[in-house]
Amino acid sequence: MTYIENKKNDKSIQPLPVWLRKKQNQTEEILELKRKLRSKNLHTVCESAGCPNIVECFKKPTATFMILGNRCTRNCVFCGVPKGKPDQLDPDEPLHVAEASRQLKLKHIVITSVTRDDLPDGGAEHYSKTVKLIKDLLPASTVEVLIPDFKGSKKSLETVLQSGVEVLNHNVETVPELYSEIRPQAQYQQSLELLKRVKEIKPDVIVKSGLMVGLGETDAQLHRVFNDLKEAHCDALTIGQYLRPSINAFPVKKYIRPETFEQYKQGAEKAGIKWVFSAPLVRSSYNAESLMKHFKKISNT
Repeated sequence: MTYIENKKNDKSIQPLPVWLRKKQNQTEEILELKRKLRSKNLHTVCESAGCPNIVECFKKPTATFMILGNRCTRNCVFCGVPKGKPDQLDPDEPLHVAEASRQLKLKHIVITSVTRDDLPDGGAEHYSKTVKLIKDLLPASTVEVLIPDFKGSKKSLETVLQSGVEVLNHNVETVPELYSEIRPQAQYQQSLELLKRVKEIKPDVIVKSGLMVGLGETDAQLHRVFNDLKEAHCDALTIGQYLRPSINAFPVKKYIRPETFEQYKQGAEKAGIKWVFSAPLVRSSYNAESLMKHFKKISNT
């Protein structure tokens, strides 16, 4: 079972339904991949956030590199990434990510980060260096970045977009009605504005976002978000079940059935979003390479 939710005295913990149970058998190939990452002092969000798909993705091999350290300056109550005072930036990290991508022979590389509100540009230049070095070492590869909100900085967004990325992902995470409880240091409208600006700066970049469900949102609230994302020129959307990463994290309010995720997919597509990946164990970068295949197919028709 992926998430351990068995504290006897916590009544907010519910047993995982059958459709969310996933075995995590780590093979020697997966352990070797982890060793390679550790040898370059690299982090993956797959490990830091306790992603339920880590074994499946590491077998491919695919991984979402997490840059700017392993400690976040924000305190979102749903997230399993460590919080607190971050480490100094590692100037060699961009090169190490690029070298690891080449060593693993990756065709589509996903880069994300913790939020670094302590940095003047939020880490945008570090993103840019990482993407450019990947493009230097793997010119045939495509790169997706999953970025924080950079406190709404247009300059930081421009810095990242000018690096040559094909996909710009920024998760709105949940409905605006839950932001004060779930994402108290973020602003829903600011995230929408960031997504909207992407096409204004780089019209050919694919705009992507992600949502968690099971936090207490209503269907009507979700459908309003679908429409908001379409208005923000969002091309792609992932929707997955929120799973509590630790006993101290926000409790799951409801486990959403698989057939309901299909309804969410239909609703988002009806709103006009071109590519929707909606299922209980979907995460932001899960099967990210299929997004590129989808949009290449569209462009060739």
